[in-house]
Amino acid sequence: MEILFNVASGFVVEVGKCTCRCIYPKIEDAVHFSSNIENLRKKMDKLTKYRDDIKGEVEGAKEEGYKPKPDVLKWIEDVHTLENDWVSMQDRIAAECCPKCSLLSEVSTKVQNIQDQICTLINKRESFGSNLVVENYQMRRVEFIPGPSLEGQSAATKNLNKILQLLEDDKICIIGVWGAAGVGKTILVKNLNNELRNTAPSSKLFFGVVIWVTIPKPPTYIRDVQAQVAKQPTEIRGDVQAQIAKRLNLEVDDKGSVESIAGKIYQRLKQEKSFLLILDDVWEDINLVDVGVPQPEDAGRSKVILTSRFLNVCTQMKSNIQLKIDTLDEDESWQLFVKHAGDNANLEHIRPLAKKLARECDGLPLAITTIGQSMRGKMKVELWKDALKSLSISEPHKDVENKVYQVIKLSFNYLVSQDIESSSEQRSKHVKKRRGDIQSCFLYCSLYPAAIPQDDIIHSWWAEGFLGEHDTYDEAYNRGITTIESLKGACLLEDHEMDEMDSVKMHDVVRDVARWIANSSGNEHNSLIRAGNGLTDISHIKMSASVKRISFISNKIDRVPDSFMECPETTTLLLQDNHLENIPRDFFLAFPNLRVLNLSGTGIRALPSSINSLYQLHALILGSCRALKQLQPLGDLCNLHVLDCNNTELCRLPRGMDKLKNLRLLNLPAASLKSIKRGFFLNLSSIEMLNMTETESNFLHTWVSEILLGPTSFDEISSLHNLTSLFIKLDRSSIGNRDYTWMTRLKNFRIEVGRYKMPIKSKKSEKTIRVSQCENFSNGELSGMLKFASDLYLVECSGLRKLFAYNSLDGLKSLYIYDCYCDFEPAEEGSGQIDPFPNLEDLKLSHVDRLNSVSDFCHHLGLRFSKLRRLDINSCDSLTCLFNVGGAFSVPKHLEEITINCCDQLVELFVQCGSSQTTLVNLEIPRVRKLKLRLPPKLGTLGEPQSMWEHIQELILEGPNQIRKLPLSIQTSENIKVIRGTSKWWSQLEWDDDNFKSNLERCFIESLW
Repeated sequence: MEILFNVASGFVVEVGKCTCRCIYPKIEDAVHFSSNIENLRKKMDKLTKYRDDIKGEVEGAKEEGYKPKPDVLKWIEDVHTLENDWVSMQDRIAAECCPKCSLLSEVSTKVQNIQDQICTLINKRESFGSNLVVENYQMRRVEFIPGPSLEGQSAATKNLNKILQLLEDDKICIIGVWGAAGVGKTILVKNLNNELRNTAPSSKLFFGVVIWVTIPKPPTYIRDVQAQVAKQPTEIRGDVQAQIAKRLNLEVDDKGSVESIAGKIYQRLKQEKSFLLILDDVWEDINLVDVGVPQPEDAGRSKVILTSRFLNVCTQMKSNIQLKIDTLDEDESWQLFVKHAGDNANLEHIRPLAKKLARECDGLPLAITTIGQSMRGKMKVELWKDALKSLSISEPHKDVENKVYQVIKLSFNYLVSQDIESSSEQRSKHVKKRRGDIQSCFLYCSLYPAAIPQDDIIHSWWAEGFLGEHDTYDEAYNRGITTIESLKGACLLEDHEMDEMDSVKMHDVVRDVARWIANSSGNEHNSLIRAGNGLTDISHIKMSASVKRISFISNKIDRVPDSFMECPETTTLLLQDNHLENIPRDFFLAFPNLRVLNLSGTGIRALPSSINSLYQLHALILGSCRALKQLQPLGDLCNLHVLDCNNTELCRLPRGMDKLKNLRLLNLPAASLKSIKRGFFLNLSSIEMLNMTETESNFLHTWVSEILLGPTSFDEISSLHNLTSLFIKLDRSSIGNRDYTWMTRLKNFRIEVGRYKMPIKSKKSEKTIRVSQCENFSNGELSGMLKFASDLYLVECSGLRKLFAYNSLDGLKSLYIYDCYCDFEPAEEGSGQIDPFPNLEDLKLSHVDRLNSVSDFCHHLGLRFSKLRRLDINSCDSLTCLFNVGGAFSVPKHLEEITINCCDQLVELFVQCGSSQTTLVNLEIPRVRKLKLRLPPKLGTLGEPQSMWEHIQELILEGPNQIRKLPLSIQTSENIKVIRGTSKWWSQLEWDDDNFKSNLERCFIESLW
């Protein structure tokens, strides 16, 4: 048994050894196979990481205009193929749960093959090094453009960020950047271009290609030579096309047509997902379609930025926004000046002069940079004094002349002559009138030291003949306004914001350039300018017999010489704003050809007799000569067109007015006149603009005793057939049931009926009537006149309902009611069938007694406010709410602006009528954009519905109020731009979500009360 067991055991052992010899290699193969697969996976991961890194480098290089080397592209393709083989092999292994020996053998062979390829590809990758691409395959996405940095320049950096924001706005396709020559437009967009080099592909600021084009400077030839003007657009278009084609590496035939090149550019740009075209220094409208540039709105997120000196170029090229680049403030100007002048500018003995020199530049970066560099390293005070003197007399040093004055002069050279004016009859007969001369208009502005009153300059241009020939004063004035706007659009004039009057100004450097141009233009613009120099005496001033224009504006001159050198060529003499009291008897004999004489703002008591020797005088301007009580006879001034005695206190009308057959404009306040002779107005046969009222500044001095025109004077005025502008005050006796059809001739007017102590402001383009104590006209006496009004002022009135009972005033746009008192009873049954003011857009109620709500006012007069846009309520002590909602009345659906001042009893804006089932939610909700509330101490809520405030852009809450929570629609608004109030009020507000407050912090502006 034991022997049998031993035999059996030995057999089993032998069988086991045989079995193991068969199975073990297979197990061993399986273990090695799994290990090989894992090693291969690691190597494959390493290879694919190499591939991804190289692809990233290649893609980035392609965006910069480089071409990948062919063997690099082949390597990437080989890795991709090998990766596919690797994935296929893994899929096959995964499909077999118990791999057969034949499969293991086959796969092992495949693994070895892949492993060999991996090693080869890795070695090849390492042989590439960093040399993956070659240059100039197609183009760089953004080319670097050398230029000064904006570092440390806060204003320029702010403008750069503004443009970047606009580029991200999908609604903005074309951006116009405009401003004066030398203000820094080109430097700004160069920095913008370079900034775009670092944008990520996911950014909205990532463009497929950024194209920079510099527009050629205009030729210096006279632009009204028609043949040359006709050629110019084609030449510019061809130059722009050439620069774009070069940037895109497009091969174009130089002799090919503009149209064929445009087609190639168009097709190439359409291949880009987006592009940015920067057109620098554009001088006139360029048709981008003709150039071959796809319209930005049709080309994805493509954009166009253009820079220009001219606003009208930006608008003509259909820019969505026009961003004006302003000059620098004084602090930043000084910092830039020191940067270029060096530390010597801060030396104790030089700093005061350096400060003055920097101020002479008036914030213009080009002037600051050029003048600063010219003074760098100069340590002698005399050199700084000489530079300052040279600038003050418009005789710059050569480098300043070449780099600053000549640059600004290009804008002057390019001023377009005004079109030839002709009436329709003359056009049919081919009779041409003399052109206007905008260049002369520009140079004339340099006679002024600071503010330039708009009316004064237009009247002077007209008198000098610079506006061309016109049949009427209205045509000449319109051309004057057009000229001013053209000069402003070319950055050669600016608005004068510090002056309440309509006035403009010249930038200091532009004025210096204008005087420099005039001085080098020969006798035509030979001028003597000593404006704003603090002169007290002019007897020592050297005069040339050939001088054309003389300006002593804004000095301290108290007398002029008894004998003055004869100036036979002088056409303009400006002496306004001086201490002058007396003028020698024969003074004006020295100026036989004078066309413009301005003595406004002086203390003269009378004009000398020699005034009648000025036979060529066209404009006599005597505004604000308050010591002037009477005038010399003016009958010999047969060519006088303009007589401006505004804001004077003449007590007698000048004799000889009947001989002034060419007089077109008369400003002569009637307030201080003792009488107006019968027939006076009938002699003014050519008059077009008649102003017999005083200015606001002189109003309170004269209103008690002022003379009002009576029926006879009003009848005479109505017979003046050339009259188009009328500004008068009438006695109540002048109003009656008369024929007012003659008022159809008036393009603008202000007629005041009755006496009242408050002046009114009205624009020249308006048709304004003011009536005090209108209850005196309860029988419809005013109805014939009122139908011509666009603006109506009612003061100290009761019985409003009777005033409007006779007519529907379709032309009325604005209604202002002051110091009125009514019972505000509802209108009688059926009386509201006709809305008295169907087109009313503005309503202002001030100091109106017994007014509980605007709804009461509407009910009283039967108004509907179907087009009301602006509502202004001031000092209405009984006002408790704005509107009672429901019943026959609803909130005006077009209301956009609400202003409420000093209404102490105001509790809420909208009150639901108790008996009405109609709610504000059911009505058509207005889209209020501006809400201004000042001193509403009892107001606790802005009211509902929320949707009324969804479009609000400006919210002002000043003074004590009870509002502690804004409507949710304001808290979450994306439209609001300004919230103004005290910091205490802002901190006490409750919010539905703290994030809402955080989002609106940017809009909050602190007010002092």
